[in-house]
Amino acid sequence: MTDISPLLPALPRELDGFRVEIDPAHERGDIVLDRPPLNVITMVEREQLRVAFEILDADPGVRVIVLRAIGEHFSSGGEIGGFLEASPEHVSRLAWNIAAPARCSKPIVAVNRGYCFGVGFELSLADFRLASETCLYALPEQRLAQIPGSGGAARLQKMVGIGRAKDIVMRSRRITGREAGDWGIATVFTRDGELEATADALVDELRAVAPLAQRTAKKLLNDIEDAPLSLAIELEGQCYGRLRSSEDFREGVEAFAAKRPQNFRGR
Repeated sequence: MTDISPLLPALPRELDGFRVEIDPAHERGDIVLDRPPLNVITMVEREQLRVAFEILDADPGVRVIVLRAIGEHFSSGGEIGGFLEASPEHVSRLAWNIAAPARCSKPIVAVNRGYCFGVGFELSLADFRLASETCLYALPEQRLAQIPGSGGAARLQKMVGIGRAKDIVMRSRRITGREAGDWGIATVFTRDGELEATADALVDELRAVAPLAQRTAKKLLNDIEDAPLSLAIELEGQCYGRLRSSEDFREGVEAFAAKRPQNFRGR
């Protein structure tokens, strides 16, 4: 895997607490939190992370984006002092920056172990969360007389319902990786020593899917999250119809009939 952070023109050469890597052979881009032991996320880092996600999303050589961290903890959350120093205008951009993974057209795989608190948890709430047996998820803002400010409460309620969301948010309750799997927060719960191998396998599985269909599915699911059922079904049908005319759909049908491997090209 190659470190490309010095080559990213839209980012400064010195990245604040993380690095960006691309593995061309596996068509993956990794955003790696690298401020151990707790991988605290600063205000500057939030802005840079947004740009990093946008760059990887625009890279045609990247099919899957992986968010992971160095050390035993994914992230203990944000730099607390930064909230008092930041201007109201800066603070108002926090939710937009941290929603960057959800806006990406490509699938995001978050690899979570140890503490996954606050903004670390919120960054992980886009697509797929792999939680190890050491993982603890939490939104601890109530202990600071605050609420989650970057989409954590809203996204969590959509995942687990209002009752469990209140249990997590209002009590600043820590949820184990196993509980997160049972509640539908974690996509996969696995042993700590198997976390990276599990992530690698999921990346390869996602890479095998036709990219145009995959991007369409992610956007559709995001768009219909709050839609009435009748509108959601209508939008789903429109997406289905557009994909019907794609080259990849024809390739998929012909490969299925011929019992041969597919060769999807994203068109």
